[in-house]
Amino acid sequence: MIQEIDEITKEIEKYADKIEDKTFLITGGAGFIGSWFCDTILSLNGKVICVDNFISGSKKNIEHLQRNKRFKLIKKDFCTLKFNKKVDYVIHMASIASPPLYQLHPLQTLDIGYIGTKNALSIAVKNKANFLFTSTSEVYGNPPDDQVPTKEDYYGYVNSFGERSMYDESKRVSEAMIYSFIKKYPSIKFRIARIFNTYGPRLDQDASQYGRVLIKFVQQALFNQPITVYGDGKQTRSFCYITDQIIGLSKLLLEDDLPFNIFNIGNDKETSILELARLVKELTKSKSEIILNAKPNYDIKDDPRRRCPDISRARKYLGFNPKINLNEGLKRVIEWYKKH
Repeated sequence: MIQEIDEITKEIEKYADKIEDKTFLITGGAGFIGSWFCDTILSLNGKVICVDNFISGSKKNIEHLQRNKRFKLIKKDFCTLKFNKKVDYVIHMASIASPPLYQLHPLQTLDIGYIGTKNALSIAVKNKANFLFTSTSEVYGNPPDDQVPTKEDYYGYVNSFGERSMYDESKRVSEAMIYSFIKKYPSIKFRIARIFNTYGPRLDQDASQYGRVLIKFVQQALFNQPITVYGDGKQTRSFCYITDQIIGLSKLLLEDDLPFNIFNIGNDKETSILELARLVKELTKSKSEIILNAKPNYDIKDDPRRRCPDISRARKYLGFNPKINLNEGLKRVIEWYKKH
């Protein structure tokens, strides 16, 4: 994974002076994307305070950081944490993103969206710190075809009363609260990243919503088990490799002057789930059979048929341009999984 960190730091080295010796509070820092952000900041000589209660984060993701004197872990629920340390940046990533987990912990999922976000915003205001919130493509719900690729100004078509609602609405209420803070504290930089499906080393299909279908297919293929596709496989997603995601988030946090607060961060190459299954089978040289209309282990009633970001805003203002295509990214994930 040294290769990935090198790729990230090369792309964001112009921000090195904004990172070195600065303190970053990262909530949810033991999660898939959060742990990569911790790695990135530390690699550029920043300091990290990671807060995680490990409902969905993993100790394995950050165990290699524990010996670093610039890294501090606080094993607490951020909703109840009394935090009084001085920080320069606040990155609020804490959430329960896995459908089985947020359906198991619905109230905690909502709490981190409201209470957790309010706490994170208050810390940013107190410290006059730049603030980044990792929202989700889920705020768009199930957009019609004429809204795909989806732009940031699409309001969304979301069910507020269903099995996915606790996650979707936790992110939407977070965004509403950030809007209120922007109005009240205009001198502080508040940024929102709407993250689309992301994958890479460390992704655990049982603990992450970001690209869980991809890692599930990889696991099934490597063990020559049936590759199980929910529905007809015509539903689409766009998959962003972790290095591209971290580069986009870093640029969004660290750029000085931006005309917008909200940016889609993801890869804009749309792929059907059946295409993904076939590609995984090909790259793993698996003998697995691809099974359509498999029964999921969680409610998929409001699962969007298509999901693909319009990233023209990020391209124009952040210089964000994903470099790792799905074929290359999958090869890396397959090799990583074989070793783990």
